[in-house]
Amino acid sequence: NFEIGIIGAGDMGMLYAQRFQQAGYVVNLCDTPERHTELQSKHKDLGLNILRDGYAVSRRSDLIIYSVPAVVINSAVEKYGRATKVGAIVAGQTSVKTPEVQAFLDHLPDDTHIVTCHSMHGPNISTRGQPLAIIRVRSSDEHYERAVHALEALESRMIFLTYEEHDRITADTQAATHLSFISLGTAWSLQGYHPWLNPQFISGINNVKVAMALRIYASKWHVYAGLAIMNPLAKRQISCYVESMTTLYKWMVAGNRQEFRTLIHDAADFV
Repeated sequence: NFEIGIIGAGDMGMLYAQRFQQAGYVVNLCDTPERHTELQSKHKDLGLNILRDGYAVSRRSDLIIYSVPAVVINSAVEKYGRATKVGAIVAGQTSVKTPEVQAFLDHLPDDTHIVTCHSMHGPNISTRGQPLAIIRVRSSDEHYERAVHALEALESRMIFLTYEEHDRITADTQAATHLSFISLGTAWSLQGYHPWLNPQFISGINNVKVAMALRIYASKWHVYAGLAIMNPLAKRQISCYVESMTTLYKWMVAGNRQEFRTLIHDAADFV
């Protein structure tokens, strides 16, 4: 009788909904009210309960997963959190956890349990064997075990973290990296050529740069906005990246060849 509710029928929301349904759970799904009829028609054969809005999902579900962009998590929880079923477990699927956890603590009733998660991969990849962060925020042992058991249906490789550890790891490994590849794409666009048609980029490491940049640009904007903008622990990395790029650019324009080379080689030696 354990029902799982998913608020947000985007790419990751649909991935989760289908995985839980295939595992035998009753899945209640919604998106914005204006998409209700569209979702009912589009997904009528998937065996999902397509409900009108987050109120309907929250009232009947034992595990509620907010699968919405990080930029709207606070407004979504503020709107629907009051309807959360007594004793339910609430989780989120945003790529940055600090604002998500704060939204849960601010807007959820005290009788709810918070065990959030993050599948650390995109929606076009099967959850099987992929890393899944499990984050216990506020819950009894019994409800924590229920949440973990339900999430086992994803068949992911579970990693148990605090939300601070999660955001620090994503800041250290993803924020500046993604910004650098987005900057490459911006440069190629402004210069007016496709890098795979430029002989300068047809070689080993440059092929990797192009492939990574294209992979990032193929994903939804809000994922990288959340990583770079809403993660409070990413600000230092982003500021350092911008300062470094500005310094290098000034030295290039000024013709300070030796300073440029020294900084690059010092960085390489440090790495």
